[in-house]
Amino acid sequence: MTEFIRKRVQNVKNDVLSGITVALALVPEAVAFAFVAGVDPLVGLYAAFMVGLVTSIFGGRPGMISGATGALAVVMVSLVSEGNAMGNPDENLGLYYLFATVILMGLIQISAGVFKLGKFVRLIPHPVMMGFVNGLAIVIFRSQLGMFPDLVSEGTTFFGNTGQWFQELFSNLEFWKMFGLVVLTMIIMWGLPKMKATKKLPEALIAILVVVGIVVFSNLDVDTVGSFIRDGGGEGLKGGLPTLHLETFSKIPMNFDTLKFIFPYALILAAIGLIESLMTLNLIDDLTETRGNSNRECVAQGSANILTGLFGGMGGCAMIGQSIINIKGGGRGRLSGITAAVMLLIFIVFASSYIEQVPIAALVGVMFMVVIGTFAWSSFRILNKIPRTDVFVLVLVSGLTVIFDLAIAVLAGVVVSALVFSWENAKRIRARKRLKEDGTKVYEIWGPLFFGSISAFNEKFDVKNDPQHVEIDFVEARISDHSAIEAIFALVEKYHAEGKSIVLKHLSEDCKVLLYKSSPVFSGIIEEAIDDPRYHLAANPEDFTKPLSEYKF
Repeated sequence: MTEFIRKRVQNVKNDVLSGITVALALVPEAVAFAFVAGVDPLVGLYAAFMVGLVTSIFGGRPGMISGATGALAVVMVSLVSEGNAMGNPDENLGLYYLFATVILMGLIQISAGVFKLGKFVRLIPHPVMMGFVNGLAIVIFRSQLGMFPDLVSEGTTFFGNTGQWFQELFSNLEFWKMFGLVVLTMIIMWGLPKMKATKKLPEALIAILVVVGIVVFSNLDVDTVGSFIRDGGGEGLKGGLPTLHLETFSKIPMNFDTLKFIFPYALILAAIGLIESLMTLNLIDDLTETRGNSNRECVAQGSANILTGLFGGMGGCAMIGQSIINIKGGGRGRLSGITAAVMLLIFIVFASSYIEQVPIAALVGVMFMVVIGTFAWSSFRILNKIPRTDVFVLVLVSGLTVIFDLAIAVLAGVVVSALVFSWENAKRIRARKRLKEDGTKVYEIWGPLFFGSISAFNEKFDVKNDPQHVEIDFVEARISDHSAIEAIFALVEKYHAEGKSIVLKHLSEDCKVLLYKSSPVFSGIIEEAIDDPRYHLAANPEDFTKPLSEYKF
């Protein structure tokens, strides 16, 4: 009993400490992802708090951390931009369209959980997963380049005026100050994990604090979170408890045109959120050697996004990086995620003025390190070790993620992988032919019989020149779909039209059911008698009423 209590207390301590660490790491990334989406940083922080809290309590994977993510943010950019263009510049309609979209996104995700669609994440091939993380890393990298000031003035080109180009390049102090701070942030984050004294603290937070200290004490004139918000027309980061944003339903028209505008975005965001969440769930399952509930996670993610949309958040999903930080820090229970969310709210309410002082360069440096950690560098190493079709899928998904979005890329990758799989299996259909003593011709079929292998299957038979009696032995084959049923039916009709008899043997029980249901023709040509040793071994023991020596094997 004492040992049980000690372990429980130890788990509580690990969950709380790990949750605090994760909360510290969430602050800079939530703000940075809000910048990626083109919204107020508070929108990202509220999303991280609410999504993290709801999924930690009700989700299907204890220990998994959710919040605002780059995968969703890169899709939200065009949504917010198009929404703003629908009204006056001071109306900021894009933000309200975002809230409505996040609510609809949540409803779609709940539907996926209710209809138990979470299990379909298992159909995503590994090359598709690698392609998606590579494409996501590239998209985040490109979005951060826009945070840098222009290197040279517009119209100045290297070949047009080389001297002026070099002069502006080396005299652009604003650019080089930001570049130096970005590199410094990345160096600190790269070096800190190697120091034992800092292993319990998030390197992102330490790097940001160091850069903030340098900027404040040296009085460097650089862009900060506060100046960025004010340059965009905001009034600064005013922290407080999230409030209900019912004005969303009065700011934008509640009609079919609005639904037509936000639904495609909601569908894409819901798909991206669920794919990333369920992929993270599977990863945490492997790390902890436990099993999560994918359908429950879908419902929890949807509920969290509805809540964050109502309270002015940008929505979110599971975060791979923060989840791994939590698991490696000892966080295994729901308390770790709850602690992270509550601590994040405390930071929002009491430390918003300090967040405004964070240099943009520090956040860009953090995001560049996220890019480096996200990109699957191992994909270069295995390019010559995997099938060329998998290489094609990996590159295709990466490219489509950059050009379009994650949902389209993953869908295309899955479709291409499925077509490649079908093509490869279609070539595996085989038929061995032999004649029995009574002149009956036997076709022994090997391989899967489905829509892709029908053409090859039909080529195996010589209806006109075959003898009067034909048997087709399916002992090593399976009938998989309607195309296969139709092919067999057409083959039977051809033999009957030639006045020849045909018998189908060794069909599995499920294949028999399919054929019997499709046409009464099969009732007279399927042989039910079992004359193969493999079928005797699978038979019911109660059928063996005679001594074993009396059976022929």
